[in-house]
Amino acid sequence: MPANRLPRINEDIQRVMSSLLRGIKDPRVNQGMISVTAVDTSSDLHVARVFLSVFGMESEKEFLKGLKSASGYLRRELGHSLGLRYTPELVFELDKSIERGARISTLLGTLDIAEDDESEGDSGSEAHRLASEPRNDEVS
Repeated sequence: MPANRLPRINEDIQRVMSSLLRGIKDPRVNQGMISVTAVDTSSDLHVARVFLSVFGMESEKEFLKGLKSASGYLRRELGHSLGLRYTPELVFELDKSIERGARISTLLGTLDIAEDDESEGDSGSEAHRLASEPRNDEVS
């Protein structure tokens, strides 16, 4: 298999899955804004792990149940769209990295760090003074 085929298939699956997920009418799946962050397909194309990020999800357990019940439909539509010889089995995983990043960003925004410009200036001049002084162990 060519070296660039698997990443290209991953991108194609990601593109098609993002459009298919918008069309699912199951209320368990339509809980918020869903984005497909990544797809990792096995080298034999039998399993595709689809990483999803959901903004505004109410119930993680119900969301995953809804995806599992819709996986047959999604797999069939994916096979029709991509035209692969074998359509991979879809395994859905939640990607919480965007949530963690947003939480870290808000935590960093709430920190009250006082910047002391005078202490930075003094330490810089002290380092310059020490660098310019001759050392005692140098031979003249």
